[in-house]
Amino acid sequence: MRKRWIALIVVASVLLVAVAGAYWAGRSLFHMPTARGVDSIVGELDGERVLGVFAHPDDEQTVNGLFWRAKNDDGAYTAMITATKGEAGHQVPVVARQSDLGIVREAEALKNSYHLGVDEHEVWDFPDGGVPEADEQELVDRVVDVMQRVEPDVVVAFWPASGATGHKDHREMGRITELAIAQVAAAGGSYAGPEHLVYTISPTTALELFGGEAGAFVTANQPDPEYAMSAETGKKLDGWKIHASQENYLQAAYYLPAWLVYLLWDQEFYHVRDLTADPLG
Repeated sequence: MRKRWIALIVVASVLLVAVAGAYWAGRSLFHMPTARGVDSIVGELDGERVLGVFAHPDDEQTVNGLFWRAKNDDGAYTAMITATKGEAGHQVPVVARQSDLGIVREAEALKNSYHLGVDEHEVWDFPDGGVPEADEQELVDRVVDVMQRVEPDVVVAFWPASGATGHKDHREMGRITELAIAQVAAAGGSYAGPEHLVYTISPTTALELFGGEAGAFVTANQPDPEYAMSAETGKKLDGWKIHASQENYLQAAYYLPAWLVYLLWDQEFYHVRDLTADPLG
C-alpha cells in the first residue's frame, strides 16, 4: 500500500510540474520583453482626462485595464469614440437579425464602457468596413470637436500601420486620430492638444503563432511597447458577455476559449508617444 501511495505522489508531482511548465510556456507567448510593468499607464503619465478613439464596438476590449484603472485608481475623466456601429460584423453566436446588428452592437458598446466606468461614449455611424472610404476631413473634424470639448491630456488609439489586428478600419482610425491631434495643435486655441498619445500593442509571439496572415502583418508593422499593465481580465471576460453578438470571437479567431486566452494573456501592452517632445504634424 505504501509503495502505491508513493507512486501516486510521484505521478501527481510529475503532472503538477508538467501543468506548471505548460502554463508558464503558454504565458511566455503573451509576454513582451521590452515592456516595463506599471500599475496604470494613465497614472504613470499623470493623466487626468483620457479619450479613446476606436473603430468598432468591442474595440474597447483591448484597453479594459487602462480605462478601468484610469477611472477607478487614478480618478481620471474618461471618454470614448467608436466610429461605426459594427453593423457588418459576423455574429458569434447569432443573437439578432443581421439588419438590426448595428443597433445591437451600439448598445453592447455603450453598456460595456459603462461597465468600465467610462464617463461618456459616442458611437457614430460611419460605415463598418468602409472607414477608409469615408470623408477624411469629416472624420478628422468630428474627432477634433470631441478633443476640444473633452480636452484630454492622454489619447488612446490604434497604431496606424497595424491597427492591433490589421483591420483596415482600425488602421484608418489610428491615422485619423493623429491628423486630428495635429489639427488641434495647429489651431492654436487655449487647448493645444494631448500631451501623450498611447497606442495599444498586440503580443507578438502569440500573434505569430495563432494570428495567421493578419497576425504576421500586425507583428511586422507595430512598434515594441514600453509599458505593460494589468489587463483586468475579469473585466475582459465580462466584456465578452456584454458583447453578446461577439462573445465567442476569440475562440472563432484563435481557436482558444476566452478564459484560457486570459489565463495566459493577463497584461495589456502600450507604446507611448510624448507629444510635448515629439509633436505630430
